[in-house]
Amino acid sequence: MLHRIRQLAACLLAFFLGSAGLRAQAILEPPFGLRWGDTPEKLIDWASRHSLDVNISLPGDQPALRVVKISPRTGNLPETAAQSVEGRFHTGRLYEVTVNYRDPATTADEMEARFTKLKKALAGEYGELTANRQDRNIKDQFATRSLSFHREPVKGLFLLLAYTEVEDQLRHTREATFSLIYRNDNLRQDLEKLLAPAAPAGGGGGGK
Repeated sequence: MLHRIRQLAACLLAFFLGSAGLRAQAILEPPFGLRWGDTPEKLIDWASRHSLDVNISLPGDQPALRVVKISPRTGNLPETAAQSVEGRFHTGRLYEVTVNYRDPATTADEMEARFTKLKKALAGEYGELTANRQDRNIKDQFATRSLSFHREPVKGLFLLLAYTEVEDQLRHTREATFSLIYRNDNLRQDLEKLLAPAAPAGGGGGGK
């Protein structure tokens, strides 16, 4: 009887820990109505409803990975200022979403202002973002400036905001882009464990 009570208590504990994990992951849900663990079909169906282009990549060196990129022929994605969105799927399950902002018709100064505005909005929703790095390199008369910030509201759930500006010093032109990445590293690791080969039963020692 005592053994059965202990088993029941262990099951209840696992249930509550699992529920807490799901609530924590809901703190950083991906955009466009997506959910962690969704299949590619959900993103493709959304693109189809809005008559958007779909590009699917299947990296040969990563057979478990699928990358689905959605973009309009012209203009922005529906109800957003972004120009494309990419979903990364491990064994058919969504674990990362990247929203890309690029507008050749807009000046670099305006793009940087949009980047700063988005950063402030994200800080208001998730808390202050931490600076990752800031770099500036010059090569062949092209000056590249990049900076990025991140937030980890729950362990294993990341929000990364990255900005890149390229200046053509010969033609005196500048172009800027930025991306917002949602990543669920907890789910990715769990999916990788499912693919890992099982350890042989009974250990490795053999007798004569």
